[in-house]
Amino acid sequence: MTAEFHVFTCLSDNIGVLMRDTTTGACASIDAPEEGPILAALEETGWQLTDILVTHKHLDHVAGVAPLKERFGARVVAPAREAEFVPQADLLVNEGDRVMVGTLASDVIFTPGHTAGHIVFHFDGAKALFAGDTLFALGCGRLLEGTPADMWHSLQKLAALPDDTLVFCGHEYTLSNARFALAADPDNQALKLRAAVVEGQRADGQLTIPSRLQDEKATNPFLRADRPELARSVKLDGRDPVAVFAALREWKNSF
Repeated sequence: MTAEFHVFTCLSDNIGVLMRDTTTGACASIDAPEEGPILAALEETGWQLTDILVTHKHLDHVAGVAPLKERFGARVVAPAREAEFVPQADLLVNEGDRVMVGTLASDVIFTPGHTAGHIVFHFDGAKALFAGDTLFALGCGRLLEGTPADMWHSLQKLAALPDDTLVFCGHEYTLSNARFALAADPDNQALKLRAAVVEGQRADGQLTIPSRLQDEKATNPFLRADRPELARSVKLDGRDPVAVFAALREWKNSF
């Protein structure tokens, strides 16, 4: 079982991803921000769309679902808790469900925080995590419908996955996230090196997605809210990680 990936931009800063099972040719679009770039990506790769995996209900992740389903007859998999926002869904899934794309198997993980019903897809065999707007490269999603405790626990689920997991997130926010991370964690040498790489990538017009989970755990401040240096940065020495996370997220909102 092997997978190949194609990453591209949609809208202004959304990340589009196609994943293809090389054994069967089955191909999934992770979310569907808009139809045009996904059609262009399919034409460029020569892949045939069979599935659309939806992480959450926001329009910039589902606007292309209906036209793509009509055009290709693709199966639409969506979060059960957000079913009303994805009326084209063929399969509604919850925490612990398994989803197949060809021979590639994904575990569904419930990650509330950004939205109340957000899910992510972890393809262990393909070493891929499709994190939607829960975990970003060097960041995390805004808490639009959940509490800091919700999001912290969601992020801890993802941090427990294997270090070599590729993290495909929903937006190209990495440069601005890196600048905030440096402000919050200024003595982190691994972060300084990574931020320099990100600066170069973006200057050259390259995408920074996917990242590796081991790098997120070493450099992403929102995965490191249990570290004393992050507690110090928000003047919450000795406080629990949820309080530190909440302060970091609030700081980032106005950064």
